[in-house]
Amino acid sequence: MAVNATANPLYRQVQIALTRKLAAGDWKPGEAIPSESALAHEFRVSIGTIRKAVDALVAGNILLRQQGRGTFVAMHTEDRTLFYFFHIARKDGGKELPVHELLSFSKARAESAEATRLDLGRGTPTLRMRNALKLGGRPVILDDIVVPAAMFPGLNEAIYRARDNTIYAFYQARYRINVIRISERLSAEIPPATVAAALAVPANAPVLAIRRVAYTYNNTPVEYRVSWLDTREHEYLSDLWKGDLRQ
Repeated sequence: MAVNATANPLYRQVQIALTRKLAAGDWKPGEAIPSESALAHEFRVSIGTIRKAVDALVAGNILLRQQGRGTFVAMHTEDRTLFYFFHIARKDGGKELPVHELLSFSKARAESAEATRLDLGRGTPTLRMRNALKLGGRPVILDDIVVPAAMFPGLNEAIYRARDNTIYAFYQARYRINVIRISERLSAEIPPATVAAALAVPANAPVLAIRRVAYTYNNTPVEYRVSWLDTREHEYLSDLWKGDLRQ
């Protein structure tokens, strides 16, 4: 690895190089990466530099350390989804994975706001999914999801409906797209009439709107999602310390 003394610190250069190898699929989700000594030999740096680079990827939930076994590429298990990407809880603090019901699947051209958030040209082909998420047996969240069609070749309603895991696990398993971080913006809004009807909330009653962009390696956006949350019995909960502790 060529070292540029005027650029990033050495460990950061190694971190970037490791990220590129992950993005290229050199190590698959669930696989162990090479040992620190092997990586130090490959990159011609000290084990301390490798450890610092790997530490940064572990802190970003991209890699997972397992004591006595090694360091592995993170997989989107249900537990990981619940604690890192699903931030809705009952008002007593309890959390559960929602039951998804696909309401619609369609193809469309990216509108201005979607194109901006997904870093696409306006009018780029996209796929759109509307899901009702049930908690305690009733719809609590309505998700409107938009993804670039080019990143999900061949995806259709039948394939999407037949998935047997979480959405991010599906992205990972079928398309080798690893969601490694999300950016969310929250606001209270009056939902469209179709959303209010699906959530059985009174007309003109505000709900929580959550606008999320999901990113894979190299800060590449892969999904734009607007979630409408009925807050009568549930709320948004982000407990990063607790999530990090579980790693």
